[in-house]
Amino acid sequence: QVQLVESGGGLVQAGGSLRLSCAASGRTFSDSAMGWFRQAPGKEREFVATVIWNGGITAYADSVKGRFTISRDNARNTVYLQMNSLKPEDTAVYYCAAYASRGYLRGMAPNYWGQGTQVTVSS
Repeated sequence: QVQLVESGGGLVQAGGSLRLSCAASGRTFSDSAMGWFRQAPGKEREFVATVIWNGGITAYADSVKGRFTISRDNARNTVYLQMNSLKPEDTAVYYCAAYASRGYLRGMAPNYWGQGTQVTVSS
């Protein structure tokens, strides 16, 4: 089993920044690709970003490319999502996710989920 605990969400004005963190335990963190997803009210959960086991490759949704950066610290068993130039449409519950593999293929579903952290961007 894997336990994922997100933190860092909150209320921010448009154009501002937030940094989300996700602390992982229960599985060798460095053997897992990690990702971030989000779900806005009335919408389906959507992919935001992913990073492979060693941080060497990342992927982003087109809607956040150039504004968000995913990174990981395997020594701290933590994955981060730096969010800059936030827009009201970024408002959502953000979920940390872990894969039971070192790599990631587009469309691959995560194996483990955190409980989510709310991000609200005001206009």
